[in-house]
Amino acid sequence: MLRLPLRLLVIVAVAAASCLPGLPGGLPAVAAPSPAVFRSPMAGPLSVTRRFESPPDPYAAGHRGVDLAGTPGAQVLSAGPGVVAFAGPVAGRSVISVDHPGGLRTTYEPVDPAVRAGTVVAAGTPLGALHAGHPGCPAAACLHWGLRAGDTYLDPLSLLRRGRVRLLPLT
Repeated sequence: MLRLPLRLLVIVAVAAASCLPGLPGGLPAVAAPSPAVFRSPMAGPLSVTRRFESPPDPYAAGHRGVDLAGTPGAQVLSAGPGVVAFAGPVAGRSVISVDHPGGLRTTYEPVDPAVRAGTVVAAGTPLGALHAGHPGCPAAACLHWGLRAGDTYLDPLSLLRRGRVRLLPLT
């Protein structure tokens, strides 16, 4: 009988699960975005004021995006190529959503839209101007930038990472 180390078995199991469609109670199948086509949604260096906090389940508390410090009126840019799915008010705040190839959707708020639903955008296309007044923002204005693959919220900063993938020991 072939005996494999537990670490290798876990790696094989996770790799196999990621190739299957989403299973009830299992890991959702999410295609990894190509970082080459995505960019920062704001000009200049990013200053993250609040990081992504994945909720333990779809209805629990969490922070389903990142907050980026900015200035009121700063231009907000599409992070990647796609089509504007929505641009308008949601619960009193201006929101823009862009659908990208591969089932990804990025969201930007609070942003005064300069685009309409149906507008085709490229990475870096101006979407609108950043508003002040994001709750909990320690800067003059903060952009809340979100990312979803289907119904699964992901860390939008993962779109910008270009480093090598490294496997680390479980222990």
